[in-house]
Amino acid sequence: MIGLEYLLLVFALLILTSIGIAKLFDNLGIPTILLFIGVGMLAGSEGLGGIQFNDARLAQSIGIIALVLILFSGGIDTNWQSVKSSVLPASLLATLGVLLTAILVGVFVMYLLDIPLLWGILVGAIISSTDAAAVFSILRGKNSRLKENVQPLLELESGSNDPMAVFLTIGTIELILNPSYGFINIVLLFIYQMGLGLIAGLLFGRVAVYLLNKLTFSYEGIYPVFALALIVMTFGITTIAGGSGFLAVYAAGLIVGNSSFIQKKGLIRFFDGLAWLGQIAMFITLGLLVFPSHLAEVLLTGVIISAFLMFVARPASVFISLAFSKYNWREKALVSWVGLRGAVPIILATFPLLAGVQHAELIFNIVFFIVLTSALLQGWSLASVAKFFKLDLPLEIKRRYPIEFNPVEGTDTELIDFIVPFNSHIAGKPLVELDFPDDSRVVLIWRNETSIVPSGGTILEEGDTLLILVNKNNLERIKDIFSH
Repeated sequence: MIGLEYLLLVFALLILTSIGIAKLFDNLGIPTILLFIGVGMLAGSEGLGGIQFNDARLAQSIGIIALVLILFSGGIDTNWQSVKSSVLPASLLATLGVLLTAILVGVFVMYLLDIPLLWGILVGAIISSTDAAAVFSILRGKNSRLKENVQPLLELESGSNDPMAVFLTIGTIELILNPSYGFINIVLLFIYQMGLGLIAGLLFGRVAVYLLNKLTFSYEGIYPVFALALIVMTFGITTIAGGSGFLAVYAAGLIVGNSSFIQKKGLIRFFDGLAWLGQIAMFITLGLLVFPSHLAEVLLTGVIISAFLMFVARPASVFISLAFSKYNWREKALVSWVGLRGAVPIILATFPLLAGVQHAELIFNIVFFIVLTSALLQGWSLASVAKFFKLDLPLEIKRRYPIEFNPVEGTDTELIDFIVPFNSHIAGKPLVELDFPDDSRVVLIWRNETSIVPSGGTILEEGDTLLILVNKNNLERIKDIFSH
């Protein structure tokens, strides 16, 4: 039996190798999902590492834990003010869009492979959702930046459509194994799971914010541990009660991320690190689980289904779901292309394996191949496609300032940065002449990649970034000073 120290060593080496390869290929725009899965496949039984791994249940468990961390991290990092206008279209894509994708792919697979419709819909259900980890990592990376009304839609959709795919997959497996399970039961189960998941997420999110503000711990390190326990509890209780734990976790993340509480920035960084750890571990594990030689057997089938998904099923579901929305055809076309499949379909493909569904191994290999082609073609080409449709924006350099401000509940103050526009009337003036409100202060000026501690006599220059501690009630007045 292999000792724990050797398992930990192998795990650490795989993590470090993944990070090193991701850093090496950072400027080439290769999606990290491909790199991490590639490390797992190279380390697997048919790769250089020769690691024997064929435990679908363990891989599924690791994937579920990772998804909980990824979805919560994605939720707390989502600005509600930026995405709230996209709630309705994102909800349609996350429900109707996923359902249409599953049906279209299902019918196509039925005719392509000459199998019963339910088996085809099972394949469609498994690959019906876009992947939060893949979409978040690409859209929030440094190589892609989309126009304001498109990026929030994609992020909100990818974070909320997994529950629908999970529901369709489990429901279809139930229909295959138990034909007497009726359509009405499926509909009622959907309403119950989604409704309970949303309510539980909103409730637990509020409770988490309240407890983080009311409980005072002697050690700062306890806050992230406490928050992690609350999130795991949210998922566990909701799932045991029959609701969608994934939806509950994402909804809780949205509530927590858009509330003020103690140690907020520290918790965001903590969960961001956990999400990356979960993402790397999940993709490596799924890479270990697959046998590359088996992928060759489904090469032609996988290419055909993947092409149908990318060029027919996903666009059709997007254009139908957004038919009455404000989005124009170019925006819908881009949304159609950003239908990245990732870890979620591979994890869902383990459900038929564990349930003993006929053709389960074939389904797993087809799904794995589709994920690889999706990440390779759609992920790698996102920046080019966005530029083609004229929906890209200049890359934004995120500066790291030497000071931070953690607002707490009950305060009306926040730290905001403003840029002195070129040809602005305030350029060349000292700070004292700007007539800031008494309860707002410029605490730092960032100029030419260096920081300046300001005084009343500091002369402003074009392009200066001012970090201002602002009372929220005076925010509009501050904006007027910079815009007039």
